[in-house]
Amino acid sequence: MTGIKQKLILSLIICLCMFSSTAGAVAEKEIRISDKTGDWGHPSPYLAYSRGPGYIRMHFIFDTLVWKNETPDIMPLLAEEWEYISEENTYVFNLVKNAKWHDGEPVTARDVAFTIEYMKEHPYGWVVLNSVDRAEAIDEHTVKIYMSNPYAPFMEDIGGTMPILPEHIWKDVENPMDYVEPGAFIGSGPFKYIDFNKEHGTYQYEAFDEYYLGKPFVDSLIFVKNGDTQMALQRGEADFAPITPEMVETFREDGFTVIAGPHYWNKKLMINHNKEPLDNIVFRQALAYAIDQDEFVDKSLRGHGKAASYGLISSESLWAGPDVPDYPYDPDRAKELITSLGYEWKNNIFTKNGEPLKLDVLRSMIGIGGQTIPDRDSEILKNQLEKVGIQINLISLEPKIVDNKVINWEFELAISGHGGIGGDPKILYDMTVQVPETKASPNTARYNKSEELNRLLDDLIHEMDPAKRREAVFEAQNIYARELPAISLYYPTGYYAYDPDAGVEWFYTVGGVSKGIPIPQNKLALIRPNAQKSADMEEISETAMQTEKPASKTPITPSSAVFAILSAFYIKRSKRSGRII
Repeated sequence: MTGIKQKLILSLIICLCMFSSTAGAVAEKEIRISDKTGDWGHPSPYLAYSRGPGYIRMHFIFDTLVWKNETPDIMPLLAEEWEYISEENTYVFNLVKNAKWHDGEPVTARDVAFTIEYMKEHPYGWVVLNSVDRAEAIDEHTVKIYMSNPYAPFMEDIGGTMPILPEHIWKDVENPMDYVEPGAFIGSGPFKYIDFNKEHGTYQYEAFDEYYLGKPFVDSLIFVKNGDTQMALQRGEADFAPITPEMVETFREDGFTVIAGPHYWNKKLMINHNKEPLDNIVFRQALAYAIDQDEFVDKSLRGHGKAASYGLISSESLWAGPDVPDYPYDPDRAKELITSLGYEWKNNIFTKNGEPLKLDVLRSMIGIGGQTIPDRDSEILKNQLEKVGIQINLISLEPKIVDNKVINWEFELAISGHGGIGGDPKILYDMTVQVPETKASPNTARYNKSEELNRLLDDLIHEMDPAKRREAVFEAQNIYARELPAISLYYPTGYYAYDPDAGVEWFYTVGGVSKGIPIPQNKLALIRPNAQKSADMEEISETAMQTEKPASKTPITPSSAVFAILSAFYIKRSKRSGRII
């Protein structure tokens, strides 16, 4: 074989190998997240459903001024620096210089100022701007926000929750609740919107190449609806999904990474305090004594959780009060309190004016992270309350129907639940009173009958001195536990499993995502830790990953393997013969 022919053959071999390697390198990296519900609304600020999973689906597309990673500390996002000027009661944010909208337009201070004015005119459920007077763009990348009143939770509740809108798109949108045009999904976040199928409950996003923190190392992010999320994981149809406590060890043995969540979500008994006898504090305290929280933990959770604080804020929160009143299980005490209200014990039932004490309880399959779970709580609650002479009529409904009935006061008792109780203590304010000019929440007691509690909640919102605010937060929990606008039952321990071979290390955020969402789907998990890696290091890393992965998980065409072997053999032979080609 002549030297020319040898060179031509080797060149062909190398070209084919390079083509095969390039084809493998550009293969799309896809992450699939599974849940049972699927539909959480369009992933646009005004269209996403008001519960946590709806916000999560939206936050991959829209960024906020600041954010949180694993820790509770506020970190830069669209804003690289900020300052609170106490003398003026203003916040000044300096924005990053290279942020772009998904349509290529630059993100500017005008967009931030516009978002605040727009959301003041069109209230957005996740953010309350009553304490904000106005916002002003000082220059292209500096915005100044003027407060009408001191607002202690500003950084987390507004800065870390309010999705910034592109002015050039939203300035002509008169009714945001009807806006489903493509512009509704143009944000500045790490992923671009591709598709949402309401019927099938699927969401599809693609990485934003020009994201200012660096392109996500995942090319495609997909949410899929599965009736059995665990089976979806085992079949390879999903990379990340919630699992039941009983399957934790099984998934670990199968090579999955399992993460257990903090207790930032509570199962809660909503109470219609506008109806007798539920309008009476003494009767609500009787309910608390009649409820055995430990039985819920043992039977509903099979030990995977803990009894809740009666002060609403999670006992694991940095803001948990040290001396919140407790109601140890005491059915005799419950009977004494009910008797003090004029009820008579007869044939194991309390009666008054000849009528039995009877309450309707709405129940559903609502679970942590918006997942539907089998309902065990209602039967436990029924048995406990009937032991103290209260007849219980259980009414089974879909979670969204229960939410609507609670909002419309069409209930007596309702078993519900929500997260957010590990973040800023403003959650105590949000879940107690109806915030003016905001849409009613199914998780809010809308209770304003205690002047003392109202005063403490007001201090919780407006007290800027950290020490004084903490005192108000602690005392507000105490009064809440005494008044019982609602009764927290327990905190479940949530478990998620993910395939580590997919390349994403998911985590729970201390205090919860944004203003306290206890779902381990923080978008920063999908951003390359060092977006500025050199091309050489990227290539070396990619080669090493391909070498170490089992062949079954990294398919390679037989021809490319053959060519690679032949190439190596020929080069080795050439070196031995002293030829350099």
